[in-house]
Amino acid sequence: MKALLALEDGTIFEGRSFTGPFESTGEVVFNTSMSGYQEILTDPSYCGQMVTMTYPLIGSYGINDEDIESERVQVKALLVKEYQEYPSNWRANKTLADYLKINGIPGVEGIDTRALTRHIRLQGAMRAALSTEERHPRHLVEKARQSPGMVGRDLVMEVTCKEPMVWQEGRPRRLEGSLEDFEWPRGAGPLRIVAMDYGVKYNILRSLESRGCSILVLPADTGPETIDKLDPDGLFLSNGPGDPAAVGYAVETIRSQLGRRPIFGICLGHQLIGLALGGKTYKLKFGHRGANQPVKDLATGKVEITSQNHGFCVDMESLKDPDVELSHINLNDNTLEGLVHRKIPLFSVQYHPEASPGPHDASYLFDRFVEMIKEHRAPVS
Repeated sequence: MKALLALEDGTIFEGRSFTGPFESTGEVVFNTSMSGYQEILTDPSYCGQMVTMTYPLIGSYGINDEDIESERVQVKALLVKEYQEYPSNWRANKTLADYLKINGIPGVEGIDTRALTRHIRLQGAMRAALSTEERHPRHLVEKARQSPGMVGRDLVMEVTCKEPMVWQEGRPRRLEGSLEDFEWPRGAGPLRIVAMDYGVKYNILRSLESRGCSILVLPADTGPETIDKLDPDGLFLSNGPGDPAAVGYAVETIRSQLGRRPIFGICLGHQLIGLALGGKTYKLKFGHRGANQPVKDLATGKVEITSQNHGFCVDMESLKDPDVELSHINLNDNTLEGLVHRKIPLFSVQYHPEASPGPHDASYLFDRFVEMIKEHRAPVS
């Protein structure tokens, strides 16, 4: 079934649907990972976006029930060069096409992904419309132009949990009773972590739990009074989609928590920390999305290969606080990838130390957070 992809600048790409008829709009971006498409599909940071995979053959190992990063597929569409409809993997229990169909997400193959990626790199990520129904390219281009962009758009409330949940034994569980009745584990056992869900990936929570943390996940619009009443040992700020400058309620909550307890932010959480510290954010031309992004630790000189997925960045020059120190930079474009505060227990990174998919070079950051919490944790009676 023929499918047309129309970009807002009038560029047209042709392909074939492998998931049936559809029509969709969203920002079109590319990911340079060679594998990990199931994790990419379920990453909430992709909400509102169509993802182009630069690796040409996708679907060869199918889909399983374990390698998910949220409760559903988050992308608006998946664009590939060639779809493999017969997967070969002992863990697979369905094909990629079946998975996309179940979730109502378009899948298109036959797209010239090399040309599309090059176009995005040169012209920037842009709005697009994808359809098997609309045969007139001009009409489809107009639909792309009328679709919402990313700048000024709060997508966090579309992906955050609706109610508080507890992360236990590698999975989210509904909170028994009300939040007012919630009690942390007694004694000096697990570290008590409140995780603000701006679109959190499951492997972040797995990484924290594996280091002895008891985790309570809260909706993104939870106020500072609730956090103070819960009195966690540490506050984690998750990844998420959209424009950080549009999530003002989260910025105000974070600002109220600065210095009160150890804070660690990843991706959108990092950007929100930048705003809470008085900085500004801006939209990158085509973003960083893939499992092969080189980042330099300015303190040690070590280079880490990292997994990333973001379209916005904190402006280095806007951070005027002399106690805010730049900790990491991206070696491809020298953009800000991490910061640390010299006086209060606070640090954040733009990339994804939990990987999934990607390398594990930066997993030590979870250990750093745990050690920071232990250093500042009040004695338990």
